[in-house]
Amino acid sequence: MTPVDFRLSTRAQALKASEIRELLKLVGKPSMISFAGGIPDPALFNLGLFQAACHEAFGGPQVAREALQYSTTEGYLPLRQWIATHMQSLGVPASPDNVLVTTGSQQALDLIGKLLIDPGSTVLTTRPTYLGALQSFSAFEPGFADIDAPQAIGADPARLAYVMPDFANPTGETMSRVARLRTLEQARQLNAVIVEDAAYTALRYDGVALPSIAALDANGASDLESTRTLYSGSFSKTLSPGMRVGWVCGPTSLIRKLTMLKQGADLHTSTVNQMVIHQVAAAGFDDQVQRIRSVYRSRRDAMLAALARYAPPGMTWSRPEGGMFVWAELPGHIDAAELLQRAIRADVAFVPGGAFFPDGSGRNTLRLSFALCDEARIEVGIFKLCELIGHTAMAKAASA
Repeated sequence: MTPVDFRLSTRAQALKASEIRELLKLVGKPSMISFAGGIPDPALFNLGLFQAACHEAFGGPQVAREALQYSTTEGYLPLRQWIATHMQSLGVPASPDNVLVTTGSQQALDLIGKLLIDPGSTVLTTRPTYLGALQSFSAFEPGFADIDAPQAIGADPARLAYVMPDFANPTGETMSRVARLRTLEQARQLNAVIVEDAAYTALRYDGVALPSIAALDANGASDLESTRTLYSGSFSKTLSPGMRVGWVCGPTSLIRKLTMLKQGADLHTSTVNQMVIHQVAAAGFDDQVQRIRSVYRSRRDAMLAALARYAPPGMTWSRPEGGMFVWAELPGHIDAAELLQRAIRADVAFVPGGAFFPDGSGRNTLRLSFALCDEARIEVGIFKLCELIGHTAMAKAASA
């Protein structure tokens, strides 16, 4: 049969599949050592708390009917109250009115893009930056400029600056306090909104926690109405990604507009999922964070130690204080996308770095996630990968 040639919008015609989502389809076999997706280890999920929370949600007719019913777009009020209190502990004077619950933090990026980006608008980002943000914002046809080179903006001042200050995806880097203040001042000068993606902030293993940009923005303020930061949080990396519950915290003028946009997207985030996440967070958020920090710290250390033992000359990598990722630059200008095809045949997977650059550059870089593999598999996987990189570098040098 001949497929119908549907007349798609220009926006739809420009859509590209996520390299990471497509890659995950290839790495499901048991023998694969995957450093690819930024996926929490399911063995660390607190099943007991989730089972108890589900039982609570269906523990009686009245609460069960509430769990199965439509809800308000803003989100389940007890959960918004918990999030507001959590934000206050981070130095952000939030109330529930400053919080919108989203279907994962990815939806927050989509809604923010709809709110702030017109075709031709400028979005400031780091290079590299989170692939999911690039995908979400690209649907609205902006131009991307380096946040460290604002002169590239041209005639259209940026409306949006997207940053991941803590343990960034993909680099694992942390912005200094000076850099956070500089970004805030830059946004004030441009009258731009800062989107602070805090997906990994809770996963700190070393060093001293720095104030969020939202907290610096709100410093000395009694409320958030005079601030310009939208703080995007998530329970995916701490409690469960499958529940798909995140949030945006910011001035009510922006939260109300985002709420209207969410109404047109999905009406509201799943009521029962919000109720369950609230129960789990209230019962054991801090304990869960401490537990996963200990495990992921050990795995990060194992990856860094293995890289130090096996990496070939000319290969460099980041040393993150938290998060889930190590960022590496390959020797000899090796193309990471080409390397991946050979690595998969050797049962090792990673994400080529070019996907994280708006212009597709950075082809000699790659991202390694240490969250999903235990220390023994990390040792084997890094050995095999570094051996492959070394052989590839020698082959390129010999043919030059």
